[in-house]
Amino acid sequence: MSGQTRHRLEAALFIAAAALPLALQAFGEDYYIGFATRLLIFALAATGLNFIVGYGGMVAFGHAAFFGIGAYTVALLMAAGLFTAWIAWPVAVAAAALAALLIGAVSLRTRGVYFIMITLAFAQMIYYSVISLKFAGGDDGLSLEQRSTLVPFDLADPATLYWVTLVLLAACLAALKRLAASRYGHALTGLRQNETRMEALGYPVQQIKLVCFVIGSSVAGLAGALLANQNGMASPSQLYWTQSGMLLVMVILGGVGQRFGGMLGAITLLGLEEILGRLTEYSHFYVGIALLGVVLFAPRGLAGLWGRQK
Repeated sequence: MSGQTRHRLEAALFIAAAALPLALQAFGEDYYIGFATRLLIFALAATGLNFIVGYGGMVAFGHAAFFGIGAYTVALLMAAGLFTAWIAWPVAVAAAALAALLIGAVSLRTRGVYFIMITLAFAQMIYYSVISLKFAGGDDGLSLEQRSTLVPFDLADPATLYWVTLVLLAACLAALKRLAASRYGHALTGLRQNETRMEALGYPVQQIKLVCFVIGSSVAGLAGALLANQNGMASPSQLYWTQSGMLLVMVILGGVGQRFGGMLGAITLLGLEEILGRLTEYSHFYVGIALLGVVLFAPRGLAGLWGRQK
């Protein structure tokens, strides 16, 4: 497929996604607008993790920490009287980036399974710290008085929140694509393939990996801010290790290192859970079978099937 054809296909898919709320409203299925927004939010978080795992070669198991930090930052700012998303959302991204900078500076001193465990340990430390803080709502979390204001858009309208999330996801995918094609992206690819050789050539390996870790975590912070607005609260469950595991499953399911891997994995996993949950009480069993099938027959993930067919 030529680059021009691929761009046309991506534009057509974006237009179709943008028209989805109008179609759902026409058929009286407004509930699914909120569900579609949730898919996009988790697609955004999984895309950030995919950048760390797929492009940076770092299997992180604490991504939920940055997801939750974004949500709690928005909730705390709203409790302090700051409602505008033009300020709150960038602050949420900055808070997640700062946490990633501190955690990454320590975690990246390790490799392999030790890196996995130390990122999990930091995430759990943040989880238990949050539920122990009274001003953060403890086990009950923090409720939002309303959704953030994003003048001139009305985020109280579910369709508007969907469109804003869609634009942010598209912008994130485009930005990560350009980053991957830049000199930094090529250095990151070389580091993933042979870290020892890149270090011998004089590349600042730790700094390159740290920047990658911070960028991917910042995207998760933005996703957390969006989820807090959709749910109307910041919950400790967003910080728990199972959330990190689910995001990692999304990346593996969609395709590690594939540009649309995180997005495809999030949509597939949550979509299967929703559909099967309406058909049977054993939905998780069948979701597990589907995941096993992907591992066996599509080791590069769902997004990798297209490349194999070509």
